[in-house]
This record gives sequence, C-alpha cells and structure tokens, in this order.
Amino acid sequence: MRKSFFVGTILFLLSVNLSDAQTKGYLREGNTAYKQGNYTQAEENYRKAEATQKTDKGTYNLGNAVYQQNRMDEAVKHYEEATKQASDKALQANAYHNLGNALLQKGDLKGSIEAYKNALRLEPNDYDTKYNLSQALRQLQEQQQQQQQQQNNNQDQQQQQNEEKEEQESQDQQQNQEQQQESEPQNEDNSEQNGEPRNLTREEADQLLRIMEQEEQKVQEKMKKAAAKPAKNLKDW
Repeated sequence: MRKSFFVGTILFLLSVNLSDAQTKGYLREGNTAYKQGNYTQAEENYRKAEATQKTDKGTYNLGNAVYQQNRMDEAVKHYEEATKQASDKALQANAYHNLGNALLQKGDLKGSIEAYKNALRLEPNDYDTKYNLSQALRQLQEQQQQQQQQQNNNQDQQQQQNEEKEEQESQDQQQNQEQQQESEPQNEDNSEQNGEPRNLTREEADQLLRIMEQEEQKVQEKMKKAAAKPAKNLKDW
C-alpha cells in the first residue's frame, strides 16, 4: 500500500514536471513567433501553452497576440484575466497598461483611463503609461467638448425652427383674418356707397314732397315779380 502511494506521488511529480516543460516550450515558441511578427503562429503556441497549463504569462502573451491582430474584444478579456492572475506587480502593471491600450482602441476612453490609473498605482514612474493616460484624458476632453458643441448646435437649431414655426403660424393667422374680413358682407349703412337704392320711409317721402312744393312756390313768385318790372331801353343796332 505504501509502495503504491509513493509510486503515485512520483508519477504525479513527473507529470507536473512534464506539463511545466511542455508549457514553457510552447511559450518559448510563441515568443519566438511573436518577435518575428508571426502573430497567428504565436497565438497558436500560446493557446497550446494555456491548454497544457494555465499561467499568468501565457494569458498575458495570448492577449498581446490577439491585440496585434486587432481583435480588441478578445484582448480585453485576456488582459483582464491576466490582471487577476498576475503573480508579481510588474506583470500586473503591464497587463493593466495593455488593457488600457485595448480599451483606447475600442473607443472606451473612460475605461482606458481607469486601466492606466491602475497601472500607475502599481508602477508610478512608468513614463509610457503616464503618456498614454495624458492622451486618453485629452481625447476625453475633446470628445466632451464636441458633444457639448453638438448639443448647443442642436438647441440653437431647435430654437430657430420653433421661431420660424411661430412666425409662419402668425402669418397664416393674419392671412386668414384678412381673408375672412374680405368675405364678410358689408353693413346696411354702406348700401348707398355700393350704389344700391334705399327705400324712403313715409315720413321721409312727405318731408321731401313739402320741400319740393316750397321750392316750386318760390319759383312761381320770382316769375311774377319779373313780369311786373318795366323793360329796359334796347340799344340800337
């Protein structure tokens, strides 16, 4: 029984050592391919290393390989995993730095800024991380300014549209009122101006008749007086 236990222990240790050797071998091959710019081959070797034995360096390097192939979503996933697996501060800081780069490429400015800050908390004197952080902050500021400018432009445009709409409604209302006034019939008091005859009342007719009789009487009297005067001397031819 004891012999069986020791044999099992020895086999386990040999298996672990063999697994470590295979993992390191795949990592070396992956690093070689990566340095040569063959990122597809590097990714394949890193995945083999991860399948044999998952390590923080393998996860981190796999993130680098897919990053170089512009697969940022996958890179973010591997970098985030590497920040949690990292066994030393330097590797964790590098993972946060590269995570910031991947998020920046994706346009996640706030996420990249937070990742760079985490890297600087671990490595405060890292110049590259400081520079990248300043770039991300500048881009975020420009983005916010553009958004504010766009918002202001939209508000100005909306205000102008509202003013034009109100002006048009006012013009339409005034035009409708003018058309309505033109279409309304005129009052009876204006009938004489339109040339339409107006019937006299009985009182008006009697009064007009009396005036006419008085005028006629005056004319007759003038004619009688004229007939009674002697004729003036006529001039000779």
